[in-house]
Amino acid sequence: MTQQEVLAIYETTGGLLRGHFLLTSGLHSDVYLQSALVLQHPTHAETLCRELAEPFRDDGVQVVVAPAIGGILVAHEVARALGARCLFAERDDGAMRLRRGFALRPGERCLVVEDVITTGGSTREVIQVVEDGGGLLVGVGALIDRSGGTAAFAVKKAALATLAVPTYKPEDCPLCKGGTPAVKPGSRTMPKG
Repeated sequence: MTQQEVLAIYETTGGLLRGHFLLTSGLHSDVYLQSALVLQHPTHAETLCRELAEPFRDDGVQVVVAPAIGGILVAHEVARALGARCLFAERDDGAMRLRRGFALRPGERCLVVEDVITTGGSTREVIQVVEDGGGLLVGVGALIDRSGGTAAFAVKKAALATLAVPTYKPEDCPLCKGGTPAVKPGSRTMPKG
């Protein structure tokens, strides 16, 4: 699957939005990728996530872990494609944790996945959860890497599409300076900017 084919799915489902957005990272951007609009279609979820699983097929992945909420469907479908378990981490008192009885066994081979990576912050938090839980991190995957490839990790990384989408600190945002209000379409409460 080419990057253009992936982005075409985002376009046709309305998952590629243009405007003025406040991202989970607290940064602003004129592009927002709403993966939920793509993943609401099981055929798209299966196709994209099966493609994302391919680079990790020979890595002995036993568990796929993602941050809630955006990564849950991605983790589930990638885990299905790899014949692995699926877990998700969620915020508890501000920190990512495995909850709901989820646990890793020492040395379990783990793949961390996301729908969209912007700065890599949420991914790093989940990596810490894996390491704290005794898992062995073998890779990081995302449907979209909007960092332009600059979000780096110490393991294999794969994304179906890599975009260099400008982001701005609120005080440097040209959209704010132009008077356009920022909206926050994501699932997590955003910091004020």
